[in-house]
Amino acid sequence: MKHIIILGDGMADEASPQFGNLTPLQAAHKPNIDRLCAMGRVGLLHTVPAGYHPGSEVAHLSLFGYDLAKVYEGRGSLEAASMGVDVAPGELAMRCNLICIENGKIKNHSAGHISDAEAAQLIDYLNENIANDKVRFFNGVSYRHVLKIAGGDKRVECTPPHDVPGTPAADVMPHALCPEAEPTAHLLSQLIARSQEILPQHPVNQARAAQGKDMANSIWPWSLGYRPCMRTFQEMYGIGRGAVITAVDLIRGIGIYAGLDVINVEGATGLYDTNYEGKAQAAIDALRGDYDFVFLHIEASDEAGHEGDFALKTKTIEYLDSRVVAPVMKAIESFDFPVAVSLLPDHPTPCAVRTHTANPVPFVIWHPGENPDKVTSFDELSVASGGYGIMRDDEYIKEFFRV
Repeated sequence: MKHIIILGDGMADEASPQFGNLTPLQAAHKPNIDRLCAMGRVGLLHTVPAGYHPGSEVAHLSLFGYDLAKVYEGRGSLEAASMGVDVAPGELAMRCNLICIENGKIKNHSAGHISDAEAAQLIDYLNENIANDKVRFFNGVSYRHVLKIAGGDKRVECTPPHDVPGTPAADVMPHALCPEAEPTAHLLSQLIARSQEILPQHPVNQARAAQGKDMANSIWPWSLGYRPCMRTFQEMYGIGRGAVITAVDLIRGIGIYAGLDVINVEGATGLYDTNYEGKAQAAIDALRGDYDFVFLHIEASDEAGHEGDFALKTKTIEYLDSRVVAPVMKAIESFDFPVAVSLLPDHPTPCAVRTHTANPVPFVIWHPGENPDKVTSFDELSVASGGYGIMRDDEYIKEFFRV
């Protein structure tokens, strides 16, 4: 049997009084997702273990069955792997956002979703003016980049910028968790301050300001760590060849460490305008071909949640339903071999708070030929009465692969 997981990043939410006390999953018209729900069995999954921040790296590693106490090293090294950037022993890697600060406060975590081309110029500019033999910036996608420091200490508290929109930047600067990490925290604060001096002067930001767009007028490093030591899916679950399809460096990097091949799709943006059809077709082709497992990741709902846009988040779920789930299920049902299907978010990203939370997420697993439970609507409340109940740790992934 082959397997596919379709993940709508941040798709889970909370009921909104402004929208009839519904969540986006409840408000969305999603007949294909609900049909999958009716065919399979459902439950709730805790993807954020106690003591961990509800980041996408934590949630994905957890739902994939990894023991975070053994493998977790932040997201910087994972994104570096996706970008082909080696993290050597003694090197510290971290995510480095380009963000917009206005009147001393963090306006948004994405510099108004700056374009790849604009961001690349700014990363080159930072390397020309700030980098040295110890500090180097690496260009990623849109606002998502990597900063690497030779000899850095990871014991520094850095606040994810998407957690604190509207907060004075001075209140959430890097903070050492022990005396040995003071030099690293001081260096990061210096880099932030220096970036705020030079970035507004760059022609890219001058043009954005003239057009009424948010400037990328500061860097923001966070999620520090070293190179992780992870077993592959083949080693853990005995599956054959696997693939990851995503527009996000973090997820691509996790896939690389998990031993999955990366399938790139033209027009995959990580936003609501991503190439849904192209990603669905890539997954279909992979399953029809030599791949035994596909992880299909769609970021759009998470970004809508960070924007606090209930209507947009609802629409991204409807796009996932009609433009991904519908064609994938149609193709699978025409195959002459069975394919197990699962669909879930990694964590909630409630529009009301515009950041991730640690609440459990709904999931569905369909093993062809098995009797379903009685749940026919896929949302945060309905699945609570499903056949799987509440799962934790590696229970979900082992059930999916039937290890």
